[in-house]
Parts: sequence; C-alpha cells; structure tokens
Amino acid sequence: MNDKIRAYDIILSPVITEKSTLVSENNQVIFNVALKSTKPEIKSAIESLFGVKVTAVNTLVRKGKTKVFRGIKARQSDTKKAFVTLAEGDSIDVTTGL
Repeated sequence: MNDKIRAYDIILSPVITEKSTLVSENNQVIFNVALKSTKPEIKSAIESLFGVKVTAVNTLVRKGKTKVFRGIKARQSDTKKAFVTLAEGDSIDVTTGL
C-alpha cells in the first residue's frame, strides 16, 4: 500500500497531446513527474501502477517562463516529463483513470 502511495507521488499525470498520441505508436507513453524523481524511481512506479514492463525512461525538464497577465509578472514553475518506452506487447491506456 505504501509503495502505491509513493508511486502516485512520483507520477503526477499523463500527458495527452498530439505529440503524445504520435509517440504512442512507438510504444511510448509520456507522463508529468515530480521534479526530484529519478529514472529508476519512475520505472518502478510505472511498473507497479500499471503492471507493464518498462524498457527505457527518458526525462526532460521544462524551465518555467516569466509571463505577464494584466500587468502582473508571474513565473511559471518548472515541470519534468518522462518519456517511458514499454516492452513489446505492453500498452497503457491513459484515457481511462486508474
């Protein structure tokens, strides 16, 4: 039970965009993950939550931008994405909830 709660702290949400649907044809899924999470943590969280075999995890950090809205400057926070490659035959349907 505690491992599942930890996995939900690492994996924040799936990314559902045009690019994520294109890479799903290559057996990849994109997730928003916690900034401090590591590739082995992401791999174990995906495997425990979805019951699939992960072959590779690639990550990227999008730095936050400074935006102006109605004359007020604000800074968006940094976000981290994980591109998860699944083993042949495994798939994750991100359109349905857990």
